[in-house]
Amino acid sequence: MDLHTTLIIFAAGLATYVTRIAGYVLVTRMSRIPPRMETALNAVPAAVLTTLVAPAFFDGGWDVKVAMIVALLVGLRHPGLLLIAAGWGAALLLRHLPFV
Repeated sequence: MDLHTTLIIFAAGLATYVTRIAGYVLVTRMSRIPPRMETALNAVPAAVLTTLVAPAFFDGGWDVKVAMIVALLVGLRHPGLLLIAAGWGAALLLRHLPFV
């Protein structure tokens, strides 16, 4: 590995560390979290989930799309383990059907 690549990796790690620690320091210094910041922080899990799922949904085949929709529908009524099993089962079934 050359020096340029090493410096890029180090800089990326440092930037990641600084942004994470800055958020922690900012929140711990406040006596009360403002309502707008609390709303933004509450939106983070949905944003992360969307970031992880959307590319697979739009880039994947029909088996992936159907499996995600099945998992979503099961997840509306049942706990996470059943959601995973339903999505996995749907993908497995669709990948092994002769007409797909």
